Amino acid sequence: MIALNFEKCGGLVPTIVQDFETGEVLMLAFINEEAWRETLKTGRATYWSRTRQELWVKGETSGHVQWVREIRIDCDDDTVLLKVDQVGEAACHMGYRSCFFKKVEGESVRVVGEKIFDPQEVYK
Repeated sequence: MIALNFEKCGGLVPTIVQDFETGEVLMLAFINEEAWRETLKTGRATYWSRTRQELWVKGETSGHVQWVREIRIDCDDDTVLLKVDQVGEAACHMGYRSCFFKKVEGESVRVVGEKIFDPQEVYK
């Protein structure tokens, strides 16, 4: 298995997720060793949910799967960049294409993304 440094952040590695075609940053998630192995084995983006304390296969509930097209690792082996094909239009669990749908403007924050789905309908 390709070795990552899971020690620096207490067993987790930050993972930046980017659309393979457009380069748009979709989200930031974390992986542990088990999620890393599953991602490498299946080609489906798999993360560690810090909230639920369990493995999280992206799209398992919503259908908005991420198929990994390219993986890059930073110089310290402690951050991963996944370039993915985003199946379904949204990566964000709040219904937006990208988790980065809020823009800081001076001292305020404005929503700049378009909501694609209603999370209450998808995640009953």
